[in-house]
Amino acid sequence: MRTKAPEPPRAFATAVPQTRSALTAVPLRSAPRPSLLAHPLTSLGGVGPAAARQAAKLGIETVGDLLGHLPFDYRDYADARPVAELAIGEEATIAVTVKDCRVRPTRRRRLTILECRVADDTGPLKAVWFNQAYLTDQLVPGVRLMLRGKLEGGRGGATFKVSAHELERGGENGSGRHTTGLVPVYPATEGLSARRIRELAFMVRGLEVHAPEPLGARLRAGAALAGKADSIASAHWPESLDEVPLARRRLAFEELFLFQLALVMRRHTRSETREAELLEAPGALVQRWLESLPFEPTEGQRSALGEIDADLATGRPMHRLLMGEVGSGKTVVALYAMLRVAEAGMQAALMAPTETLAEQHFATIGELIGDGLFAAEDATRLGPPVGMLTGSTPARERAEVLDRLRTGELRMLVGTHALIQDAVEFDRLALAVVDEQHRFGVRQRAALDGKARGELAPHLLHLTATPIPRTLSLTLYGDLDTTVLRELPSGRRPVKTWVVPEHKREGAYDFIRARLTEGRQCFVVCPLVEESEALQARAATVEGTRLATGELRDFEVAVMHGQMHAREKRAVMARVVSGEVDVLVATSVIEVGIDVPNASVMVIEEADRYGISQLHQLRGRVGRGGHESYCMLFSDARSELARHRLEALAAERDGFRLAEIDLTLRGEGDVLGTRQHGLPEFRVARLPEDAELLELARAESIALLASDPELASPEHELLRLLIERRFGALEVEPIAA
Repeated sequence: MRTKAPEPPRAFATAVPQTRSALTAVPLRSAPRPSLLAHPLTSLGGVGPAAARQAAKLGIETVGDLLGHLPFDYRDYADARPVAELAIGEEATIAVTVKDCRVRPTRRRRLTILECRVADDTGPLKAVWFNQAYLTDQLVPGVRLMLRGKLEGGRGGATFKVSAHELERGGENGSGRHTTGLVPVYPATEGLSARRIRELAFMVRGLEVHAPEPLGARLRAGAALAGKADSIASAHWPESLDEVPLARRRLAFEELFLFQLALVMRRHTRSETREAELLEAPGALVQRWLESLPFEPTEGQRSALGEIDADLATGRPMHRLLMGEVGSGKTVVALYAMLRVAEAGMQAALMAPTETLAEQHFATIGELIGDGLFAAEDATRLGPPVGMLTGSTPARERAEVLDRLRTGELRMLVGTHALIQDAVEFDRLALAVVDEQHRFGVRQRAALDGKARGELAPHLLHLTATPIPRTLSLTLYGDLDTTVLRELPSGRRPVKTWVVPEHKREGAYDFIRARLTEGRQCFVVCPLVEESEALQARAATVEGTRLATGELRDFEVAVMHGQMHAREKRAVMARVVSGEVDVLVATSVIEVGIDVPNASVMVIEEADRYGISQLHQLRGRVGRGGHESYCMLFSDARSELARHRLEALAAERDGFRLAEIDLTLRGEGDVLGTRQHGLPEFRVARLPEDAELLELARAESIALLASDPELASPEHELLRLLIERRFGALEVEPIAA
């Protein structure tokens, strides 16, 4: 890192835009004054309200924000070359004097050419700018220029085509900032160019010494981290490219460290400040249920049951994420937790994102508990022990469910977001299970949590069949205990996956017809419900008709999509489950909640339109019985990224490995969607590249909070202040949205 002190700023205006009077630069050896970084961007000379509004789109509102807006690249412009040494086709920087300029007319309406004669001590040169005629007022004879561009030959002689320029300022600090040395390239936006941001950054050069240093000397030394001020300076104005990765590592670690501190502190706050129902060891009802299961739980499931037992015995709210492959048995584990609560005379709710998935859970739970389980435990119980509530539940049935729920007679409830409506009142909600929880908004999840009465908080169990890489898990779910189910129950067979180009479509249909003739069933997934000329995607409704009258006309074809009424979807699925339908053409509505053991072929049209995780989920709809199963990815993708995704899916069966590949290919924001899923938008840190740094930040945050759980000691006061400023009060959910 750099050892010399940063150069002082040229000038720093007051916060009063009308006067723009300069403040005396604070001596660098004086005590840091972080308040200087709180000045609005408009306090810088030449920054008006319009520019400030554009900067705000990039998250730049103060001088401190400007210093935190780091370059994403650097152009390595060597020192200025003499004009006489330029070679045709060579890009270079030259220092010249303007002799004269003129705007040359062209036949193209929207093209203007500014042509200037320039020279240095070694000779003259013709320089041209395109569509920058306004520069004629600045480029008057005698003006000294730094030009960056390329020398090109032509009939009229060699011409220097200018890509960047700046006026020399008589030795003023920052001259050459656009054309010489290492030139930083900043993320920009419409109305605020990278060049303008570069100029603003140079205006505040030297003020980085006033950035507060939240990392203690011992931590920095142990983790081999530079100081913050030096890191900011090296990121913006490096003397060599070797400084950049060291600077970025230091600043990225701080981001990740603050976030991990916030997560671990929130976890501590949850466990230490709230109480939940305390449940002793499982009783006779749960034991009878375990003995009645028609299969032997996997080792992963048994381990998960033990972790849930331990959580329920603490008297503190359980906050556990159960993550598992499609078909790994998450519902069995969730039902175990629900039965633990129901056996104790309390209530449990399971909320799913779609009616299809809620209905699948309801049917699975009904099959797993049977009719006699609760009868032996409570012969006076009226009606089934499990109810279902969705937006399509008939009014009479809905009223009965709500009444039984309110009195406590109904111990377990399965449903959609209908569970969080105001009319839904629980007598004693002790457990909330949220399936595919990332599909719900923050307020929806909190609303279910809020259905518990009294002082006790409900236990929370989150389920997801979307394998999440550890790097994302530590950011998205870092405040939850995590259980991973990797084993598949016995009988599940791996699904052979092929990428099928368009010219092999007919051969693929021959293969599908052969499987259907054997008595198997097939799913065909299309991207859209209706035709779209703009997207050129196959629509489920049109494709269903085409297949029924074309390649698969000898078989029964049905269509299902998300725009159908719930009753219609249930009727279609009933026909599929009964075997009456051979081919189901659908949108991705069948991604979750569909369990048809006889289905052995999955066809995904235009598979390049889907992410890896979604394709893996769709593939998991087949291979659920004892039959050899297949997934065909129809695609003629030209995108290299799309081809890599499909090839990875064809080669890899492990959903967690696929999630890591997807994260590497697309980045954390695209894999889950930062806004929808609450993933923080880091300004410096990048995942998965910074996975090692994330692990280090996690370990350091846990170690620090072990000695000071609330960051109450004076030396940690700045850390707590920065956490609350960035993520809000720790008692408010969630910390990232």
